[in-house]
Amino acid sequence: MDNQKKEVSRRKFLQSAAVAAITPSIFMHSLAKGQTKAGKLRHACIGVGGMGAYDLSNFKAHPNVEIVAICDVDSDALKRAAEGLPGVRTYSDWREMLKKEAAAIDSVNVSVPDHTHFSAAYRAIRAGKHVYCQKPLCHDVAEVRSLTRAAVKAGVVTQLGTQIASSSCDRTGVQLLKDGVIGKIKHIYLCSNRPGIESIRLQGPRPETPAEPPANLNWELWTGSAPLRPYAPTIYHPATWRAWQDFGTGWSGDIGCHIFDAVWKGLGLKSPLSVKAEVQQSWKNDPKRFRDNWPQGDHITWVFPGNSYTASDKLTLEWFDGEFYPPKEVRNLYTVGAYPAECAMLVGTEGALLIPHGGEKPVLLPEEKFRDKTIRKFEGRNHYHHFVDACLGGEKTESHFAQTGPMTEAILLGTVAIRVPGQLLEWDAARLKFPNYPKADQYLRRKYRKGWEIEGEF
Repeated sequence: MDNQKKEVSRRKFLQSAAVAAITPSIFMHSLAKGQTKAGKLRHACIGVGGMGAYDLSNFKAHPNVEIVAICDVDSDALKRAAEGLPGVRTYSDWREMLKKEAAAIDSVNVSVPDHTHFSAAYRAIRAGKHVYCQKPLCHDVAEVRSLTRAAVKAGVVTQLGTQIASSSCDRTGVQLLKDGVIGKIKHIYLCSNRPGIESIRLQGPRPETPAEPPANLNWELWTGSAPLRPYAPTIYHPATWRAWQDFGTGWSGDIGCHIFDAVWKGLGLKSPLSVKAEVQQSWKNDPKRFRDNWPQGDHITWVFPGNSYTASDKLTLEWFDGEFYPPKEVRNLYTVGAYPAECAMLVGTEGALLIPHGGEKPVLLPEEKFRDKTIRKFEGRNHYHHFVDACLGGEKTESHFAQTGPMTEAILLGTVAIRVPGQLLEWDAARLKFPNYPKADQYLRRKYRKGWEIEGEF
């Protein structure tokens, strides 16, 4: 595609975005129920190693799912997955699979590194397939906007891989917020200070001496739309890719999708007004790491427009991970035990609510005030099976893209802020720009590697 055509495509994309800056309220009416009418959902898997293996096991366990085809760039992972699926068709290139299986599948799950989410999910949606995509929805903000719009237009069933959103704890927490149990919300603190994750918080830049990829790994296909970096063992495949700006979105981009979710839904949040990030100083001062890796810790602050759930016309939400922790006075609000390493703490005019990530139940604070409060508990459900049921005509999914797309945009604005630490970024959601700091606009979309462009979008 020549430069003139690229500019026309980009301008067309931005014009469409300006007409409809994506928010949940705009698209709720457009959500369609599953179009598949047969008794079985014919499903294909893009990525069957690591988290993809777990995703496959859940889809396989649904009695009304038939796994028709699977795909992975790692032949060892593909072989392991195929052993439990007699007759399944296997592929190393998801593009080939979508083309050859077009008439044979109803849905796909995309369980590959972040940088490939958009390409695979977008093409599947354009082919009319229902899509379950691991979080974060995409690598870049502009990708999220485009994918969400495509999903709504196609009317397919979608689900983001925020499994915790279907848990009893998060579903109950959402209702407590909607019911206004702690009054109007004044401030929100999210954190993920999980110990033992050093493997994805790399301490240095990429090795200068490349290595030959193992025979089982198709490195060119793994790299996909990202820059074709020389292969190096242990730091990319199968899991440490999250630490690299080329491939992952860092810790906030990954776990943030889980911890944001109940807050976003419970308060009906929309696009933020601004975002700013503080990062680990040693990372900031190392040019190579600053260019290649995500930091070992960051503190991100968003300001959202207020609404009927908030105490004022603006709401501040803060994220802490790595070496950054919520203020001590906030942690001291939780008197049940040690402050959870991963949680959302919402401070309201009538109390506080802590939603522990992966926890059994949300906690109303102070305990004495809410000791006799009757809480309507919501049952947990299988996030994957809920998607399957929706594809077969059931109720709307918990984490459909019209809802999780705008949330993911906000989260990924935090990853942009990380790359310009200390700079307040004012956000124009309709135009997909930072009017006060245009230099940061470059981080909203990547330039795809030649041969991997998505025609008409980027």
